[in-house]
Amino acid sequence: MAAALRIRDLHAWYGESHVLHGVEMEVREGEVVTLLGRNGAGRTSTLRAIMGLTGARQGSIQVFGQETIALPTFRIAPLGIGYCPEERGIFASLSVEENLLLPPRLKGGRIGAGAAMSEDEIYAMFPNLAERRQSPGTRLSGGEQQMLAVGRILRTGARLLLLDEISEGLAPVIVQALAQMIRTLRAKGYTVLMVEQNFRFAAPLADRFYVMEHGRVVEAFSATDLQAKMPLLNELLGV
Repeated sequence: MAAALRIRDLHAWYGESHVLHGVEMEVREGEVVTLLGRNGAGRTSTLRAIMGLTGARQGSIQVFGQETIALPTFRIAPLGIGYCPEERGIFASLSVEENLLLPPRLKGGRIGAGAAMSEDEIYAMFPNLAERRQSPGTRLSGGEQQMLAVGRILRTGARLLLLDEISEGLAPVIVQALAQMIRTLRAKGYTVLMVEQNFRFAAPLADRFYVMEHGRVVEAFSATDLQAKMPLLNELLGV
């Protein structure tokens, strides 16, 4: 499979703080890849660096074969990346439907001509949102806000999804719905790179794993090696 994302020797800074130290990873098209690590390991900073949301960046970040390290932030998302940050970014005063319709579709992201989902497809995936389509963001539960944040980027036509802690603080039934969403997206050919603290949520979903410590990747393995790696993960993550 071709690489949707290829990162080589990535360094990134917030001001004078050097937060990423030579990150190396690759995500192939159609894969679900999980970044594991303790808080502060650099996982969210890696997602933000991919999107151009850190300070200075050095190294190489290729998205669908195009080098992006020197691109301004507003040029990166249109390459086909959808970023769902931990804080979700829902517009509280807008309804569910207005939130969904707000972002423009990416070039080539027309329904049926790429990865863009229609509103009906998103509502079918998230029935809660269909029931609340006229409700303002302030009336949504945490789980419904998370569904809306993901649904919003699916409508744009993004093919590579960066998901940051989407299961955090949510009820088990909502977490199960999000897990099913990941499986559905993989079946549809989407590529997913997700940061997760909830190992039980992430483990059955991912094709491959990267483990980060102190701003660098310290371990990489596939799902078939997961059981053999559990002693190491217990040591690194306390899972």
